[in-house]
Amino acid sequence: MFKRITLLCLTIPLFAASASAQAATESFDPSTLKVPTKGKPNEVLVLGTAHLAQLPATFQPASLNALLDKLSSWKPKIIVIESLSGPECATMRQYPARYDGTTQRYCRWDPSPARAATGLDVPAATAEIDKLLENWPAAPTPSQRRRLAALFLAGGEPVSALVQWLRLPEAERRAGDGLDDKLVAILDQRQFGRGPRGEDTLLAAPLAAALGHERVIPMDDHSISDVPLTQLDGYGKALNKAWENPAFAKRQKEYESLSAGIDKPEKALTLYRALNQPSSVKLVYESDFGAMLDEPSPQQFGRLYVATWERRNLRMASNIREAMGNHPGSRALVIVGYSHKGYLEAYLNQMHDVRIVPAGPVLE
Repeated sequence: MFKRITLLCLTIPLFAASASAQAATESFDPSTLKVPTKGKPNEVLVLGTAHLAQLPATFQPASLNALLDKLSSWKPKIIVIESLSGPECATMRQYPARYDGTTQRYCRWDPSPARAATGLDVPAATAEIDKLLENWPAAPTPSQRRRLAALFLAGGEPVSALVQWLRLPEAERRAGDGLDDKLVAILDQRQFGRGPRGEDTLLAAPLAAALGHERVIPMDDHSISDVPLTQLDGYGKALNKAWENPAFAKRQKEYESLSAGIDKPEKALTLYRALNQPSSVKLVYESDFGAMLDEPSPQQFGRLYVATWERRNLRMASNIREAMGNHPGSRALVIVGYSHKGYLEAYLNQMHDVRIVPAGPVLE
Protein backbone atom coordinates (compact mmCIF):
# COMPACT_ATOMS: atom_id res chain seq x y z
CA MET A 1 0.00 0.00 0.00
CA PHE A 2 2.82 2.38 0.89
CA LYS A 3 4.46 1.75 -2.49
CA ARG A 4 1.20 2.39 -4.37
CA ILE A 5 0.69 5.68 -2.55
CA THR A 6 4.28 6.71 -3.22
CA LEU A 7 3.98 5.98 -6.95
CA LEU A 8 0.71 7.86 -7.12
CA CYS A 9 2.28 10.88 -5.42
CA LEU A 10 5.14 10.82 -7.89
CA THR A 11 2.84 10.76 -10.90
CA ILE A 12 0.77 13.76 -9.77
CA PRO A 13 3.65 16.26 -10.14
CA LEU A 14 4.40 14.83 -13.57
CA PHE A 15 0.83 15.43 -14.72
CA ALA A 16 0.89 18.86 -13.10
CA ALA A 17 4.14 19.76 -14.86
CA SER A 18 2.69 18.63 -18.20
CA ALA A 19 -0.44 20.70 -17.68
CA SER A 20 1.66 23.68 -16.64
CA ALA A 21 3.79 23.45 -19.77
CA GLN A 22 0.67 23.29 -21.94
CA ALA A 23 -0.84 26.30 -20.16
CA ALA A 24 2.38 28.23 -20.65
CA THR A 25 2.00 27.91 -24.41
CA GLU A 26 -1.39 29.61 -24.17
CA SER A 27 -0.03 33.08 -23.43
CA PHE A 28 -2.14 35.63 -21.60
CA ASP A 29 -2.18 38.95 -23.44
CA PRO A 30 -4.08 41.69 -21.55
CA SER A 31 -3.98 43.96 -24.60
CA THR A 32 -6.46 41.67 -26.39
CA LEU A 33 -8.99 41.96 -23.57
CA LYS A 34 -10.26 45.50 -23.91
CA VAL A 35 -13.12 45.91 -21.47
CA PRO A 36 -15.56 47.30 -20.56
CA THR A 37 -17.32 47.04 -23.90
CA LYS A 38 -20.03 49.50 -22.82
CA GLY A 39 -19.63 53.12 -21.86
CA LYS A 40 -17.04 55.66 -22.90
CA PRO A 41 -13.51 54.22 -23.11
CA ASN A 42 -10.41 55.62 -21.49
CA GLU A 43 -8.26 57.10 -24.25
CA VAL A 44 -4.60 58.07 -24.10
CA LEU A 45 -2.72 60.16 -26.63
CA VAL A 46 1.04 60.05 -26.07
CA LEU A 47 2.55 63.13 -27.69
CA GLY A 48 6.27 62.65 -28.21
CA THR A 49 7.94 66.02 -27.95
CA ALA A 50 11.31 67.60 -28.43
CA HIS A 51 12.68 69.22 -25.29
CA LEU A 52 11.92 72.74 -26.46
CA ALA A 53 14.57 74.41 -24.33
CA GLN A 54 17.18 72.57 -26.39
CA LEU A 55 15.89 73.81 -29.76
CA PRO A 56 17.87 76.38 -31.74
CA ALA A 57 17.59 80.05 -30.83
CA THR A 58 15.40 80.55 -33.90
CA PHE A 59 12.58 78.70 -32.13
CA GLN A 60 9.63 80.98 -31.44
CA PRO A 61 7.00 79.97 -28.84
CA ALA A 62 4.27 81.43 -31.05
CA SER A 63 5.04 78.71 -33.60
CA LEU A 64 3.32 76.27 -31.23
CA ASN A 65 -0.09 77.92 -31.65
CA ALA A 66 -1.22 75.61 -34.48
CA LEU A 67 -0.16 72.57 -32.45
CA LEU A 68 -2.03 73.89 -29.41
CA ASP A 69 -5.16 74.35 -31.52
CA LYS A 70 -5.04 70.73 -32.69
CA LEU A 71 -4.47 69.37 -29.19
CA SER A 72 -7.24 71.57 -27.83
CA SER A 73 -9.64 70.23 -30.45
CA TRP A 74 -9.03 66.72 -29.16
CA LYS A 75 -10.31 67.96 -25.76
CA PRO A 76 -8.29 65.97 -23.22
CA LYS A 77 -9.69 65.92 -19.70
CA ILE A 78 -6.31 65.14 -18.11
CA ILE A 79 -2.89 66.47 -19.11
CA VAL A 80 0.13 64.53 -17.89
CA ILE A 81 3.68 65.86 -18.04
CA GLU A 82 7.21 64.49 -17.78
CA SER A 83 7.95 65.91 -14.38
CA LEU A 84 8.49 64.59 -10.87
CA SER A 85 5.80 65.27 -8.30
CA GLY A 86 6.41 67.49 -5.31
CA PRO A 87 6.05 64.61 -2.82
CA GLU A 88 8.54 62.45 -4.75
CA CYS A 89 11.12 65.24 -4.86
CA ALA A 90 10.59 65.89 -1.14
CA THR A 91 11.15 62.20 -0.41
CA MET A 92 14.25 61.96 -2.58
CA ARG A 93 15.78 64.99 -0.88
CA GLN A 94 15.75 62.96 2.34
CA TYR A 95 18.25 60.53 0.79
CA PRO A 96 21.06 62.70 -0.62
CA ALA A 97 23.58 59.85 -0.71
CA ARG A 98 21.26 57.74 -2.87
CA TYR A 99 19.97 60.49 -5.16
CA ASP A 100 23.00 62.74 -5.44
CA GLY A 101 22.72 64.43 -8.82
CA THR A 102 19.17 63.24 -9.45
CA THR A 103 17.42 65.86 -7.34
CA GLN A 104 19.67 68.59 -8.72
CA ARG A 105 18.71 67.62 -12.26
CA TYR A 106 15.05 66.63 -11.95
CA CYS A 107 13.85 68.54 -8.86
CA ARG A 108 15.04 71.96 -9.89
CA TRP A 109 12.11 73.78 -8.29
CA ASP A 110 12.96 74.63 -4.69
CA PRO A 111 9.69 75.09 -2.78
CA SER A 112 11.36 76.86 0.15
CA PRO A 113 10.36 80.41 -1.01
CA ALA A 114 6.74 79.27 -1.20
CA ARG A 115 7.07 77.57 2.16
CA ALA A 116 8.28 80.86 3.63
CA ALA A 117 5.34 82.71 2.07
CA THR A 118 2.63 80.18 3.02
CA GLY A 119 4.06 78.57 6.15
CA LEU A 120 3.45 75.12 4.65
CA ASP A 121 5.92 72.41 3.73
CA VAL A 122 5.34 69.96 0.87
CA PRO A 123 3.19 67.42 2.81
CA ALA A 124 1.04 70.11 4.41
CA ALA A 125 0.60 72.03 1.16
CA THR A 126 -0.28 68.80 -0.70
CA ALA A 127 -2.93 67.96 1.88
CA GLU A 128 -4.39 71.46 1.59
CA ILE A 129 -4.44 71.23 -2.23
CA ASP A 130 -6.37 67.96 -2.06
CA LYS A 131 -8.80 69.45 0.43
CA LEU A 132 -9.46 72.55 -1.68
CA LEU A 133 -9.87 70.71 -4.98
CA GLU A 134 -12.30 68.25 -3.42
CA ASN A 135 -14.77 71.09 -2.93
CA TRP A 136 -13.52 73.48 -5.61
CA PRO A 137 -16.24 75.84 -6.85
CA ALA A 138 -17.28 76.05 -10.49
CA ALA A 139 -16.40 79.75 -10.53
CA PRO A 140 -13.57 80.37 -8.05
CA THR A 141 -12.65 83.91 -7.12
CA PRO A 142 -9.27 85.41 -8.07
CA SER A 143 -8.33 85.20 -4.40
CA GLN A 144 -9.02 81.46 -4.40
CA ARG A 145 -6.93 80.97 -7.53
CA ARG A 146 -4.00 82.93 -6.10
CA ARG A 147 -4.21 80.86 -2.93
CA LEU A 148 -4.22 77.60 -4.90
CA ALA A 149 -1.28 78.80 -7.00
CA ALA A 150 0.68 79.52 -3.83
CA LEU A 151 -0.15 76.07 -2.47
CA PHE A 152 0.96 74.38 -5.69
CA LEU A 153 4.30 76.20 -5.42
CA ALA A 154 4.68 75.17 -1.78
CA GLY A 155 3.70 71.60 -2.68
CA GLY A 156 6.36 71.33 -5.37
CA GLU A 157 3.95 71.52 -8.32
CA PRO A 158 4.97 74.78 -10.06
CA VAL A 159 3.49 73.93 -13.48
CA SER A 160 0.06 73.49 -11.89
CA ALA A 161 0.63 76.83 -10.15
CA LEU A 162 1.16 78.31 -13.62
CA VAL A 163 -2.16 76.83 -14.75
CA GLN A 164 -3.90 78.76 -11.99
CA TRP A 165 -1.90 81.87 -12.80
CA LEU A 166 -2.89 81.73 -16.48
CA ARG A 167 -6.54 81.28 -15.56
CA LEU A 168 -6.50 84.58 -13.71
CA PRO A 169 -7.39 87.80 -15.55
CA GLU A 170 -4.17 89.73 -16.13
CA ALA A 171 -5.22 92.43 -13.69
CA GLU A 172 -5.52 89.78 -10.96
CA ARG A 173 -2.03 88.33 -11.52
CA ARG A 174 -0.54 90.02 -8.50
CA ALA A 175 0.70 89.34 -5.01
CA GLY A 176 -1.68 88.27 -2.27
CA ASP A 177 -3.31 85.19 -0.76
CA GLY A 178 0.02 83.47 -0.15
CA LEU A 179 1.84 84.83 -3.20
CA ASP A 180 4.50 87.41 -2.43
CA ASP A 181 6.34 89.55 -4.98
CA LYS A 182 9.11 86.98 -5.36
CA LEU A 183 6.67 84.18 -6.22
CA VAL A 184 4.80 86.45 -8.63
CA ALA A 185 8.06 87.15 -10.47
CA ILE A 186 8.80 83.42 -10.60
CA LEU A 187 5.39 82.71 -12.15
CA ASP A 188 5.67 85.56 -14.63
CA GLN A 189 9.12 84.46 -15.76
CA ARG A 190 8.41 80.68 -15.66
CA GLN A 191 11.45 80.06 -13.45
CA PHE A 192 10.70 76.39 -12.82
CA GLY A 193 10.19 73.07 -14.54
CA ARG A 194 11.93 73.11 -17.92
CA GLY A 195 12.05 76.89 -17.87
CA PRO A 196 10.34 79.58 -19.95
CA ARG A 197 11.05 77.63 -23.17
CA GLY A 198 9.96 74.24 -21.86
CA GLU A 199 7.17 72.04 -23.18
CA ASP A 200 5.60 72.06 -19.70
CA THR A 201 5.33 75.86 -19.58
CA LEU A 202 4.69 76.48 -23.29
CA LEU A 203 2.43 73.52 -24.11
CA ALA A 204 1.01 71.78 -21.06
CA ALA A 205 0.13 74.70 -18.79
CA PRO A 206 -1.38 77.00 -21.48
CA LEU A 207 -3.38 74.09 -22.90
CA ALA A 208 -4.66 73.09 -19.46
CA ALA A 209 -5.67 76.67 -18.71
CA ALA A 210 -7.42 77.09 -22.07
CA LEU A 211 -9.38 73.85 -21.53
CA GLY A 212 -10.49 74.87 -18.04
CA HIS A 213 -8.33 72.40 -16.11
CA GLU A 214 -7.19 73.17 -12.60
CA ARG A 215 -3.84 71.37 -12.77
CA VAL A 216 -1.53 69.11 -14.73
CA ILE A 217 -0.36 65.72 -13.49
CA PRO A 218 3.37 64.99 -13.10
CA MET A 219 4.17 61.37 -13.95
CA ASP A 220 7.95 61.01 -14.15
CA ASP A 221 9.74 58.79 -11.64
CA HIS A 222 13.40 58.45 -10.75
CA SER A 223 13.02 56.79 -7.35
CA ILE A 224 13.85 53.33 -8.72
CA SER A 225 15.62 54.01 -12.01
CA ASP A 226 18.26 56.34 -10.60
CA VAL A 227 20.08 54.12 -8.14
CA PRO A 228 23.83 54.29 -7.50
CA LEU A 229 25.82 52.10 -9.88
CA THR A 230 28.91 50.32 -8.65
CA GLN A 231 31.98 50.28 -10.85
CA LEU A 232 31.03 53.52 -12.59
CA ASP A 233 34.46 53.79 -14.17
CA GLY A 234 33.96 53.47 -17.88
CA TYR A 235 30.14 53.65 -17.80
CA GLY A 236 29.84 56.88 -19.77
CA LYS A 237 32.61 55.89 -22.16
CA ALA A 238 30.90 52.57 -22.91
CA LEU A 239 27.54 54.25 -23.57
CA ASN A 240 29.07 56.89 -25.83
CA LYS A 241 30.79 54.16 -27.81
CA ALA A 242 27.49 52.28 -28.24
CA TRP A 243 25.85 55.45 -29.56
CA GLU A 244 28.38 55.54 -32.39
CA ASN A 245 26.13 53.59 -34.74
CA PRO A 246 24.50 54.34 -38.12
CA ALA A 247 20.97 54.50 -36.70
CA PHE A 248 22.00 57.11 -34.14
CA ALA A 249 23.73 59.20 -36.81
CA LYS A 250 20.60 59.00 -38.98
CA ARG A 251 18.35 59.98 -36.10
CA GLN A 252 20.54 62.93 -35.16
CA LYS A 253 20.70 64.18 -38.74
CA GLU A 254 16.91 63.97 -39.16
CA TYR A 255 16.30 65.74 -35.85
CA GLU A 256 18.70 68.57 -36.67
CA SER A 257 17.04 69.05 -40.05
CA LEU A 258 13.56 69.15 -38.52
CA SER A 259 14.46 71.52 -35.69
CA ALA A 260 16.53 73.96 -37.76
CA GLY A 261 14.80 77.32 -38.15
CA ILE A 262 11.69 76.20 -36.26
CA ASP A 263 10.15 79.65 -36.19
CA LYS A 264 6.81 79.09 -37.96
CA PRO A 265 3.69 77.04 -37.08
CA GLU A 266 4.03 74.78 -40.12
CA LYS A 267 7.59 73.91 -39.13
CA ALA A 268 6.53 73.07 -35.58
CA LEU A 269 3.77 70.81 -36.87
CA THR A 270 6.20 69.11 -39.25
CA LEU A 271 8.53 68.42 -36.33
CA TYR A 272 5.78 66.95 -34.15
CA ARG A 273 4.31 64.88 -36.96
CA ALA A 274 7.74 63.39 -37.66
CA LEU A 275 8.53 62.64 -34.00
CA ASN A 276 5.20 60.87 -33.54
CA GLN A 277 5.18 58.56 -36.55
CA PRO A 278 5.92 54.82 -36.11
CA SER A 279 9.20 54.99 -38.02
CA SER A 280 10.54 57.49 -35.45
CA VAL A 281 9.68 55.13 -32.59
CA LYS A 282 11.55 52.30 -34.30
CA LEU A 283 14.57 54.49 -34.99
CA VAL A 284 14.73 55.48 -31.31
CA TYR A 285 15.04 51.82 -30.37
CA GLU A 286 17.60 50.95 -33.04
CA SER A 287 19.79 53.98 -32.33
CA ASP A 288 19.71 53.76 -28.55
CA PHE A 289 18.28 50.92 -26.50
CA GLY A 290 18.71 48.17 -29.06
CA ALA A 291 22.32 49.19 -29.52
CA MET A 292 22.85 49.22 -25.76
CA LEU A 293 21.70 45.64 -25.37
CA ASP A 294 24.68 44.56 -27.47
CA GLU A 295 27.15 46.93 -25.80
CA PRO A 296 30.29 44.77 -25.29
CA SER A 297 31.85 46.01 -22.02
CA PRO A 298 32.66 43.25 -19.47
CA GLN A 299 30.44 45.04 -16.94
CA GLN A 300 27.55 45.02 -19.48
CA PHE A 301 26.92 48.70 -18.88
CA GLY A 302 24.49 48.87 -21.78
CA ARG A 303 22.17 46.36 -20.17
CA LEU A 304 22.26 48.34 -16.92
CA TYR A 305 21.29 51.44 -18.88
CA VAL A 306 18.35 49.67 -20.54
CA ALA A 307 17.18 48.32 -17.18
CA THR A 308 16.99 51.83 -15.72
CA TRP A 309 15.12 53.02 -18.81
CA GLU A 310 12.54 50.23 -18.62
CA ARG A 311 11.99 50.71 -14.89
CA ARG A 312 11.44 54.43 -15.36
CA ASN A 313 8.93 53.94 -18.18
CA LEU A 314 7.02 51.29 -16.26
CA ARG A 315 6.68 53.71 -13.35
CA MET A 316 5.55 56.44 -15.74
CA ALA A 317 2.89 54.15 -17.21
CA SER A 318 1.68 53.28 -13.73
CA ASN A 319 1.41 56.96 -12.78
CA ILE A 320 -0.56 57.70 -15.95
CA ARG A 321 -2.94 54.84 -15.15
CA GLU A 322 -3.33 56.17 -11.61
CA ALA A 323 -4.20 59.62 -12.95
CA MET A 324 -6.98 58.09 -15.07
CA GLY A 325 -8.18 55.64 -12.44
CA ASN A 326 -10.61 57.99 -10.71
CA HIS A 327 -11.98 59.35 -14.00
CA PRO A 328 -13.40 56.46 -16.06
CA GLY A 329 -14.15 57.37 -19.64
CA SER A 330 -11.61 60.18 -19.75
CA ARG A 331 -9.15 61.36 -22.35
CA ALA A 332 -5.55 61.81 -21.21
CA LEU A 333 -2.89 63.70 -23.12
CA VAL A 334 0.64 62.67 -22.15
CA ILE A 335 3.36 65.15 -23.16
CA VAL A 336 6.71 63.40 -22.92
CA GLY A 337 10.14 63.32 -24.54
CA TYR A 338 9.74 61.41 -27.78
CA SER A 339 12.15 58.62 -26.78
CA HIS A 340 9.55 57.52 -24.22
CA LYS A 341 6.63 57.44 -26.65
CA GLY A 342 6.87 53.86 -27.97
CA TYR A 343 7.50 52.40 -24.53
CA LEU A 344 4.61 54.19 -22.86
CA GLU A 345 2.20 53.26 -25.65
CA ALA A 346 3.27 49.61 -25.45
CA TYR A 347 2.99 49.42 -21.66
CA LEU A 348 -0.31 51.32 -21.48
CA ASN A 349 -1.78 49.19 -24.25
CA GLN A 350 -1.42 46.16 -21.98
CA MET A 351 -4.07 47.63 -19.68
CA HIS A 352 -7.65 46.47 -20.11
CA ASP A 353 -9.32 49.85 -19.76
CA VAL A 354 -6.89 51.95 -21.82
CA ARG A 355 -7.07 52.57 -25.54
CA ILE A 356 -4.16 54.23 -27.35
CA VAL A 357 -5.06 57.04 -29.73
CA PRO A 358 -2.59 57.46 -32.60
CA ALA A 359 -1.10 60.94 -32.67
CA GLY A 360 -1.00 61.17 -36.47
CA PRO A 361 -4.69 61.88 -37.15
CA VAL A 362 -4.87 64.41 -34.29
CA LEU A 363 -1.92 66.33 -35.71
CA GLU A 364 -3.20 66.40 -39.30
